[in-house]
Amino acid sequence: MLLKTFGWSFAVTALGLVAAVFYGGWTAFGVVAILSILEISLSFDNAVINAGILKKMSAFWQKIFLTIGVLIAVFGMRLVFPVVIVAVSAQLGPIEAVDLALTDKDRYQELVTDAHPAIAAFGGMFLLMIFLDFLFEDRDIKWLGWLERPLAKLGKVDMLSVCIALIVLLISAMTFATHAHQHGGTHVDKAETVLLAGIAGLITYLIVGGLSGFFEDKLEEEEEREHEAEEAAARSGRPKSAVAIAGKAAFFMFLYLEVLDASFSFDGVIGAFAVTNDIVLMALGLGIGAMYVRSLTVYLVRQGTLDDYVYLEHGAHYAIGALAVILLITIQYQISELITGLIGVVLIGASFWSSVRRNKRLAEAEGPGNSEKAEVSSGV
Repeated sequence: MLLKTFGWSFAVTALGLVAAVFYGGWTAFGVVAILSILEISLSFDNAVINAGILKKMSAFWQKIFLTIGVLIAVFGMRLVFPVVIVAVSAQLGPIEAVDLALTDKDRYQELVTDAHPAIAAFGGMFLLMIFLDFLFEDRDIKWLGWLERPLAKLGKVDMLSVCIALIVLLISAMTFATHAHQHGGTHVDKAETVLLAGIAGLITYLIVGGLSGFFEDKLEEEEEREHEAEEAAARSGRPKSAVAIAGKAAFFMFLYLEVLDASFSFDGVIGAFAVTNDIVLMALGLGIGAMYVRSLTVYLVRQGTLDDYVYLEHGAHYAIGALAVILLITIQYQISELITGLIGVVLIGASFWSSVRRNKRLAEAEGPGNSEKAEVSSGV
């Protein structure tokens, strides 16, 4: 079962790591490994959400999502999108950006370093919005209860996350951006660039969230119509057109899943710039991670165990928040790639361990009443 589900992911991992060694030696191997772990960690909640929706779909639409969908995810978001980011921010053509990455890495590094303030501001705002919206949402299960409970109450204030993100952007533009790091160790004032890029990142998040909400509403409408059609058919004794209704609902499910996957892909792609500016290593690491998203989705659908480790989603979002802060700091200061990668791994590991401890407490609890009490008080 494990080999059948993760076989392709294992194969891609081996090929990607070998390619990294040939490309840049053991340093490149380490960077790709960190990027892979980071992408897998950040995408775990993506796989959980995908599996929750995918299990409602027919076998045909499941196959469509796990084939065409994974091609869009791997080649569209993880490979093409990083090229587009570098090309736009460095004012290069996509072909020229790829050519420089492969043939003139020194010049490419200079261009990416000079464009890094814009990339960091765009990505930092996008990731910060993901983190803040998660943090201000009132959830039944809380990991760090002492922090999440009061923040959930504050989250009732409309547009609070947007206001905080804009304040953070303004502070970053007035501090880090006035001495932005450039190649050669020089520093220049890029406050205007950081402001524009940060606002663009915020707008991108709002658009993606709006599209996700639109497709989610459409999906709910289709499910309601399907339910009404079933009731009408049962009352009249006539057969209902289940194929047409299921097909429309599944189509909206597919579109919704693609938008969701794209939004989750942003954090992995943008977060990768906090680890490395090398587009080849980025593509290798994110490509490996994207394959595991597919495998995890299939595994969760087949096993039906989506709620075993309830704090992993929290850990992933705290890692996103850490990456957002790191990206904004790197506008002026250089931070070791190892530190950046390890912060995410530590947060995911801590959330996993907390989930395991919670499961043990629930298993030891006696009776349904005690289980419910243990679940409510399981947050730290």
